Amino acid sequence: MIYHLKLKILFNHFKGYINLIRPFTLLAPIIVSIAIMFSSFYYTGRTNIQSVFWNLIIPSSLSLAILNGASNSLNQASDFKSDMISKSYRPIPSGLVSVKEACILSIFLYILSIYISTFISLYFTFYIILIAFFTVTYSIPPRMKNYLFINQIWVAIPRGLLGVLASWSVFNHSLNLLPLTIGFISLFFIIGGSITKDIVDKEADKKNGTKTLINTFGVKKAAIISFPFLFFPFFIIPILIQYNLIGSYLWSLTLFSIPGYFIFYLMVGDNLKSKIFENTPAWSLMYITYFLFAIFFSALIVSNSFI
Repeated sequence: MIYHLKLKILFNHFKGYINLIRPFTLLAPIIVSIAIMFSSFYYTGRTNIQSVFWNLIIPSSLSLAILNGASNSLNQASDFKSDMISKSYRPIPSGLVSVKEACILSIFLYILSIYISTFISLYFTFYIILIAFFTVTYSIPPRMKNYLFINQIWVAIPRGLLGVLASWSVFNHSLNLLPLTIGFISLFFIIGGSITKDIVDKEADKKNGTKTLINTFGVKKAAIISFPFLFFPFFIIPILIQYNLIGSYLWSLTLFSIPGYFIFYLMVGDNLKSKIFENTPAWSLMYITYFLFAIFFSALIVSNSFI
C-alpha cells in the first residue's frame, strides 16, 4: 500500500515536470522548424534530404523545442501568482512542483538547448542564444511581459522572426530576402495572434501588474487592434511578389488571411476556454494556422525545386 502511494506521488511529480514544459506548445517549434529547414535545404538545389535528416534536422528542431520548453517552465515559475488565480491546475499552484524546481528545470533545458545547437553551426547557436535572451527577459527582470504592446512584440520576435531565421540558417544564408520576408510575415502574425493567450488570464494579469491589450482595452477592442496583424501579412503577399521579394509560386499563401480572419472572429465571439486545450479556440486556431503556413510554404518550395 505504501509502495503504491509513493509510486503515485512520484508519477504525479513527474507529470508535473512534463506539464511545466507544456507539450502541445512544443509542436510549434518542431513542426515549423522542420518545415523551414526542408525549405532551406531544397532552396539550395539539393534533393538528398535523407543524408541530413537525422544528423542536422532532428537535432536542430529538438534544440528549438527544448528551448521552448525552458521558456515555458521559466514562465510558469515567474507567473505562479497569476496561475493561482486563473490556472490553479498547473503544476506549481497545485503543489506538484515548486518554483525552485521549475527554475532548475528551466536552467537545465536552456543549457541543453544551447549545447545541442553547438553541433549544428555557429549561426544556429547564435540564434538559439538570441531567442533565449528574449524568452528569459520576457519572464524575469526587466520582465517585458508587463509592458503593454512591447510584450506582444517580445513574444513575436523569437517565435516568429528568429525561429524562422534559425531554422533557415541550418542549410542556407538566413539574411537572404526569402527567409527574412517569411520571418517578418510570421512575426507580424504572431504579434496579432499571441494576444489570444491572454484572454483567460485577463483578471489574473491585471491583479499582478501585467498590462495586456486584453485587460487594458477589453477583448473586442483588443481583437480589432490585432486584426491587421492577423490578416494583412498574408493578404499583401501578391504585393511582395510584384516587388520580387518572393517568388510568384508562393501566391497561394495569401489564403492564410482566411484563418487570420477566423481567429479574429473567435476572439470577438467565443472567449470560453477550450475543453481540449489549455486556452481558447482562437489560441488553438492561431497555433494550427502557424503550423499549416510553415508546412504549405515548405511544400511550395520543395515542389518548385523540381520544376
